[in-house]
Amino acid sequence: MVMAFCFQHRIAPGNCWAFQGSQGHVVIRLPVEIWPTAFTVWHISKATSPSGEVGDAPKEFAVSGVDEAGAETLLGTFMYDVNKMIAQTFHVQVPQELWQDAQGEG
Repeated sequence: MVMAFCFQHRIAPGNCWAFQGSQGHVVIRLPVEIWPTAFTVWHISKATSPSGEVGDAPKEFAVSGVDEAGAETLLGTFMYDVNKMIAQTFHVQVPQELWQDAQGEG
């Protein structure tokens, strides 16, 4: 059920991917190998928050890719800013060529 909320497009108070504590973790397994170029994170604004606060918005987060052999590559570390747009796009910080070279494929 976590995955369903993680990918919901409807942004409204109470309709979220909530987790206990100050840290969360999600693993997304895709049926085919891809090279992501960016990730978009959404959170409600202060104006639409019933409390007028968005302290529960994501802050610092990291994204890694894992190949079929289980080797992990950090694609970037990012920071969501609650004072900017509710949808924020973060571009992968590791060029595909460098990742392929590190995996011995380039």
